[in-house]
Amino acid sequence: MADADCTSFLQDVLPRLGLRWPGFRKVRGQVCKRIRRRMAALGTPDFAAYHRHLDSRPEEWAVLDSLCRVSVSRFWRDRAVFDHLRRSLLPRLAAAAAERTPPRARLWSAGCASGEECYSLALAWQLGAAGRTATLVEIVATDADHALIARALGGCYPPSSLADLPTDICRAGFVRAGEEWCVRTRFRIGIRFVCQDIREAMPPGPFDLVLCRNLAVTYFDEATRRRVLAAIAASMRPGGSLVVGAHERLARAGPEFVPDPGDFPIYHRV
Repeated sequence: MADADCTSFLQDVLPRLGLRWPGFRKVRGQVCKRIRRRMAALGTPDFAAYHRHLDSRPEEWAVLDSLCRVSVSRFWRDRAVFDHLRRSLLPRLAAAAAERTPPRARLWSAGCASGEECYSLALAWQLGAAGRTATLVEIVATDADHALIARALGGCYPPSSLADLPTDICRAGFVRAGEEWCVRTRFRIGIRFVCQDIREAMPPGPFDLVLCRNLAVTYFDEATRRRVLAAIAASMRPGGSLVVGAHERLARAGPEFVPDPGDFPIYHRV
């Protein structure tokens, strides 16, 4: 089964899932590999036969959707962004939250995968200036994949997942357990994991900061992207911040967001 056959198949079926082909172009290899394994399990000899199976078994579309999830993650991914969060944005959010009763900031990692992003947020908060304030922090981490949520709850990772971490944070944040490195207990407190598809449901706000990186902007089609971003905006406090992927931009941010004046992929809720 040639790569061209899988490409043609994806171009045909992705719109039915509210997804867009350009976002999958660079990751089609891993997605096609999963689909081929599913086809082998079903005994369908080619993509045309699998398409016929989809047409005859509507419940198979949910299976296909799960095969199209891309979960590339690591700690401190896009280091410049997390350095900025640690040194500048999180302290500002903490100072603003300190004026409220109770003095609490709420952060949301949307599409948290196996937990590296939300634990990075906890590390950035506690080991940066924000952690020296009296402001409490609550982090909600959501992902549509049950297996990834289970791994996130375990909180242990191979050394390769920590490769981008600054040395001081790595030393302070992890303890070795055999061949893996586990997040220390103090950085797990205040994180709540929820298995949730952002296209269908979202945790209740309001949030001071939302990280939705390499998800809605890259993979969702235009209508789904707009709907999801509008729902995210509705869950945020005025003045709250949305962080997207390092190579993502909201070409038409819409009436809810204004771009950060800096060089970072950050937008602020109007």
